[in-house]
Amino acid sequence: MIAMSREEFELAVGDALDSVPAELMDLLDNVAFFVEDEPPADQPDDLLGIYDGMALTERDSGWGTFNLPDRIVLFRGPLTRMCDSREELLDEIEITVVHEIAHHFGIDDAHLHDLGWG
Repeated sequence: MIAMSREEFELAVGDALDSVPAELMDLLDNVAFFVEDEPPADQPDDLLGIYDGMALTERDSGWGTFNLPDRIVLFRGPLTRMCDSREELLDEIEITVVHEIAHHFGIDDAHLHDLGWG
């Protein structure tokens, strides 16, 4: 387990977002990023992140009028518990950010695992 304050973790998430190519970030549509300490009680306690929204591939012409932003949430507790070094934690944060962004584009877990972003 790596100790990292919430503020440090949020900065690391910001750095991970900054590392995503601008061309890809420009394609995100109505997405907000959040950090929470732990996953909700109805989710596995080792969940690293979650995409809560409607993937771009599922939206139709009526989408967007009254929709709240999609949410991407990273969970600090599980990420810090699974890592043995700060470097590993920073890598896992970046992987989780990319993984959840991919869900926004309609890429499922199986394909992400095939691509090495599982």
